[in-house]
Amino acid sequence: MAQRQTPTGPTQRQQRVAELIRHAIAEVLQRGDIQDPVLSAHVITVPEVRMSPDLKLATAYIMPLGGQDEAPVIAALERNRKILRQEVARRVNLKYAPELRFRRDETFDEAARIDALLRSERVQRDLDSAPGTEPEDEPGH
Repeated sequence: MAQRQTPTGPTQRQQRVAELIRHAIAEVLQRGDIQDPVLSAHVITVPEVRMSPDLKLATAYIMPLGGQDEAPVIAALERNRKILRQEVARRVNLKYAPELRFRRDETFDEAARIDALLRSERVQRDLDSAPGTEPEDEPGH
């Protein structure tokens, strides 16, 4: 039975495989199985992995702790992609080991941007003048 990418997002199988691969990559990085000075010097989180519909490509979104040295860390992961793929294949039982690629996780930046927008003067003014809300500085109304 063929798995298809639906307009609503990844299939359950894609999500399950992505999560297995996320755990495998995180374990390899945590244990220090790859001998690379850049990777050894950083704690790297892997908040998400997304799989292609055919499960042959895994995109891992990564973030070094504190957001420091993102470019060198991604470059080190790319340099060690072959070893990482072998380690993932050893840990995850799949017919084919997916090709790995690494991207910077931007969810933290997006969350900070949304938080800043919600705290902005303009949004606060709109919230204070929303219909059905009583102004706080006018008692008795």
